[in-house]
Amino acid sequence: MRPVAPEKDGPRVNEEIRIREVQLIDQDGQNRGVVAIRDALTLAQEAGLDLVEISPNSAPPVCKILDYGRFKYQNQKKASEARKKQKVVEVKEIKLRPGIDTHDYEVKMRSMERFFEEGDKVKVTLRFRGREMAHQDIGFKLLQKLKEDVAAIAKVEAEPMLEGRQMIMILSPR
Repeated sequence: MRPVAPEKDGPRVNEEIRIREVQLIDQDGQNRGVVAIRDALTLAQEAGLDLVEISPNSAPPVCKILDYGRFKYQNQKKASEARKKQKVVEVKEIKLRPGIDTHDYEVKMRSMERFFEEGDKVKVTLRFRGREMAHQDIGFKLLQKLKEDVAAIAKVEAEPMLEGRQMIMILSPR
C-alpha cells in the first residue's frame, strides 16, 4: 500500500491541483473562462506567479494566478485582525451588604456603569452576615432598587436568587 500524503492546510497550489479543467482568473482579475490545467499552469509560470485553487468545491474549481506567499500573508493578516477585534466579555463582580450607605452605593453604581460601558457583565453579590439572614427582604429591596437604577444601561440576565448566605444577580449591558 502506498503512503498517503498528509492533508495540507490551505488551498492547493500549482501541481497539487489534480483536475483537468479549471475556471481561471488571471493576475489582473480578468475571468479567462474554463481552461485546461496545463494551459493555466503555463500562464502562471510565464507570469512568474502561482496557480492557486480559490474555490475547490465549485464545478469547475476556480483557480487564480497570484503570488502564493503574498496570498498566505494576506490571509494571516486578516485572521489576526479578526482576532484583535474580538472582545472577550468578562464578568465583573460588585459586592454589597444590606446596610450599604448611600455614598458607597453611588460609588458602586459608578463602577458598574463603567463596566457596562466596557461591555462587561456584572455579577452583583449581596452578602448577609449573622442576623442579617433574618432580614433578607432588605437585601431583596436593595437589589430591586439597583435593578431599577441600571435599567437604562443594563438588563437582568439572572434575577436575584439566594445562594447560601448571599443573594446574587447578574446584569449584562444593553
